[in-house]
Amino acid sequence: MKKIAVFPGSFDPITLGHESLVLRAIPLFDEIIIAIGINALKSYYFTVEQRIKWIEMVFKDYPQVSVVTYKGLTVDYCRKVGSNYILRGLRTSADFEFERSIGQVNKKLFPEIETIFLLTTPELTAITSSVIRDVVRNGGDASQFVPDGVILTMNPEN
Repeated sequence: MKKIAVFPGSFDPITLGHESLVLRAIPLFDEIIIAIGINALKSYYFTVEQRIKWIEMVFKDYPQVSVVTYKGLTVDYCRKVGSNYILRGLRTSADFEFERSIGQVNKKLFPEIETIFLLTTPELTAITSSVIRDVVRNGGDASQFVPDGVILTMNPEN
């Protein structure tokens, strides 16, 4: 059976931490689907089209990595694509507590699912999409926190 991992998130924007996590997970899975969740109750800073473009560019040399958008429960999307693995990164103990709760609920909803946690490398622990958005929103240069080729500009809609 093919080992497919779904890496869900908003990726608003993709960070060096996201990139590192996927690159480190490639040897573990046959396929990794970076799944951008679309939540009507959440507002995003960067457009979904821009986020898809960035992710496709970052992983263009890795055919086993793809990017999609989805709505609804992550476990329902996993069932749809035949994935039994959800990939998540952990930066802090607070991340662990939050992710553990979600992972346990997902296990109840879809008993075949396994949530795989990878620790963020120490030098990337402080990087979050929220911090990057704040830097950009205030006119700062956040290029050192995102993969090469990701050009962050202020979203005129916000």
